[in-house]
Amino acid sequence: MDVVRAGPAVRTRLEVPEDSLFGADNLPYGVFAPRGGEYRVGVRFGAFVIDLAAVLEDSVFAGPVLNPFLAQGPARWREVRDRVRELVSSDIPTDAVHSLADVSLALPIRIGDYVDFYASIDHATNLGRLFRPDAEPLLPNWRHLPVGYHGRAGTVVVSGTEVVRPQGQRRTDSGAPDFGPSRRLDIEAELGFVVGVGSSLGTPIDIADVESHLFGVALVNDWSARDIQAWEYQPLGPFLGKSFATSLSAWVTPLAALDSARIPLPEQSPPPLPYLTAEQPWGLDIELTVHWNGHTVAHPPYARMYWSPAQMLAHLTANGAATRTGDLFASGTISGPEPGQRGSFIELSWNGTEPVLLDGDNRTFLEDGDEVVITAAAPGVGVNRIGLGEVRGRILPAHGK
Repeated sequence: MDVVRAGPAVRTRLEVPEDSLFGADNLPYGVFAPRGGEYRVGVRFGAFVIDLAAVLEDSVFAGPVLNPFLAQGPARWREVRDRVRELVSSDIPTDAVHSLADVSLALPIRIGDYVDFYASIDHATNLGRLFRPDAEPLLPNWRHLPVGYHGRAGTVVVSGTEVVRPQGQRRTDSGAPDFGPSRRLDIEAELGFVVGVGSSLGTPIDIADVESHLFGVALVNDWSARDIQAWEYQPLGPFLGKSFATSLSAWVTPLAALDSARIPLPEQSPPPLPYLTAEQPWGLDIELTVHWNGHTVAHPPYARMYWSPAQMLAHLTANGAATRTGDLFASGTISGPEPGQRGSFIELSWNGTEPVLLDGDNRTFLEDGDEVVITAAAPGVGVNRIGLGEVRGRILPAHGK
């Protein structure tokens, strides 16, 4: 970082390597606080955070969440992105630049509603084979609609927040339940999507208009207590086995940064109903990496996702459900057909029957003290790639244990 003087103000030229995952073609948004300061909106550029309220002289960025900016809509999103790209190629006031290592990061959005989908055909097939080995892995509705459930927005936490092992009812060998800490605590490597402009109650979002509402993406780890979930989920679906914590990356990558990552969707058979049929359906070529206590254990490929982000949002609102700025919906576990592409430990260990060797120990599910870090990258402009940050969490013992 070279410092130059322009008039009375000290300005700086930020030096970022050409191969940085956080160069001028990325510029994800987050909420940060300098030491002793208040939280405000910034953009990440290399190993720096740029204070947008300072460089753009716009109070919409002076608050502790992205929501006011997101609500301004696509034209404003494009205008700010273009302006920031100009700024990072010139000299910036030094008091608007902070080292990433010197700031605290917060949950970037105020989340009103959270929906978790089940959009990976490989994940759904793997779980079907595990739990229904003598039946068709996919249930009859799976190829006709993006299956999902309404999650608990109040326990979505920013990356780096420690996760307390949940307690709940678990089935015993006798068939009756007991109560205690989950013994089968798991991860789910997912991609989250952030709603920028909401929709009115009673008015579905047309699949052709999704990009007028969808702002960007962020990594998600939807922690899962498999033993609690297995006992409680019938007939109404996930509850305490999921609601204890969902981790979200501190950085939201605008959809505009992922233009080079767009790819055709895999073939959908049978063809989806008209409200789920886009003129040019698209997916995203994003590769996730799962690190378990510092060891790389999986590379889940989002490119194989069966249901698209546009289909998920169109289906979410098809009954007239409203959406609001900051709403979050996630893809569900991302997995591929190969063992090294599985985005959950229940798949990676094949329900505990094929342990993963970790530091000389055979491991299946999470133990206290374990740390999981999920990262991701996607094609950028030319030969460059862009990063989606990370979502990190460490397991603490259950309360009272």
